Amino acid sequence: MKRGSKPERDPQKLALQLDRLRAMNPTKLREQWQTLFSADPPPKLRSSLLVQAIAYRLQEKALGSLKPVTLLLLERIADDAAARRWAPTTPQKIRVSAGTVLIREWHGTKHQVTVAKDGFLYRAKRFHSLSQIARTITGSRWSGPLFFGLKSSSKEQSNEAA
Repeated sequence: MKRGSKPERDPQKLALQLDRLRAMNPTKLREQWQTLFSADPPPKLRSSLLVQAIAYRLQEKALGSLKPVTLLLLERIADDAAARRWAPTTPQKIRVSAGTVLIREWHGTKHQVTVAKDGFLYRAKRFHSLSQIARTITGSRWSGPLFFGLKSSSKEQSNEAA
């Protein structure tokens, strides 16, 4: 999809196109690839991978593509991998600024926290930390940033590094 062009948001048309993909033979898949990518597909690419790539492109055209910042990040990661450069595996800490609203559903109840310059506001009361709020909501000790999704658990981080 060209940058700056608007996606053709038609979910029904997209669903039909994706259904048709499953029934296409390898020759038709290669023709579809040529139409969508304006290039021949790699000669030894299996039909299952052709279907996945074509489906992604159809979805991209119908619903929009990745944000430019995400594309840049992926390009940087690919460049690092191609050059065999070490890339950090630990995720960067998410920083929230004053005015940010954090929302977490817990046992069917939605909890909303507003980040202030000097703490956090939850149900018209000021707290010094997200962990205090998480403890108030759950009744047990929690990492506030983990509870509100600002960091992943150490278990998830070790899986990402593997």
